[in-house]
Amino acid sequence: MRLGIDIGGTKTDAVAVDELGALAQRVRLATGFGDVAVVETAVAAVSRLGELTGLAPGGFQSIGIGVPGMVDTASGDVAHAVNLGLERLALGGMLAGRLGVGVRVENDVKAAALGAHHLLGLTGTMAFLNLGTGMAAGIVVDGRLWRGSTGIAGEIGHLPVDPRGALCACGQHGCLETVASGSGVARQWPTDDPLPVRALFAAAADGDREARAVKARLAAGIASAVRVLVLTVDVGTVVIGGGLSHLGERLLGDVHEVLHDWERTSPFLASLDLPGRVRLVPEGTPVAALGAALVGEN
Repeated sequence: MRLGIDIGGTKTDAVAVDELGALAQRVRLATGFGDVAVVETAVAAVSRLGELTGLAPGGFQSIGIGVPGMVDTASGDVAHAVNLGLERLALGGMLAGRLGVGVRVENDVKAAALGAHHLLGLTGTMAFLNLGTGMAAGIVVDGRLWRGSTGIAGEIGHLPVDPRGALCACGQHGCLETVASGSGVARQWPTDDPLPVRALFAAAADGDREARAVKARLAAGIASAVRVLVLTVDVGTVVIGGGLSHLGERLLGDVHEVLHDWERTSPFLASLDLPGRVRLVPEGTPVAALGAALVGEN
């Protein structure tokens, strides 16, 4: 039995996975804010899954954690996880001390990539394109995460596509993330709706010209991310996940439309079948927590 925990900005999702890789138990807890609270949340998740499975922490084959921010997978240290109130935290070491067993820590998007690859039964090379507050991708090659030389592989949200575009949080202008992410939509379409993209799609459906323009930029930005992932890594599948993926076929249809338009003017792109490589993560599946369980051994 393996244990995986996905520590999100508001909730923590934890799962126990059996020897066949199937979900055995799942618990969800509110995530605390700050160093101490985040550690306590993770410990509570392990304790709860221990009660459900009858296993002590040392009884699990492995324990993996997925967390936002910059993660040093060798040390288990986490930096710049601003939504959790973490500037720098030795998360892996602190949890190992509390639980009495070793813990593997990975960036949450990379963990979700591993979970999606396993859940969908994919082979070969895959990218998980996470469309949440920001944009990032996790890449899996033959069942293993590809992190790159410094762990930065997949940070395609910070590829500038418009030098005259909006200032990105990374300090560059016109990054993909500024148009194709939750924060990008919120900046372009101010609204009181807690889900700005929902308000955007509703306004576009009602014929609002500006809403349609923002929606078109969103689809083009996502399509550009798909194109980058295929042209640089030649991934066989791009799985779209994250908060924006809850739009489902409405979002996927827009992205497919852009990709098909490109194919009409580029025989080269047409030969790559970009639309055929894109799919949505199954709704409601805990891919990040599942991936975290697998990260314990990856």
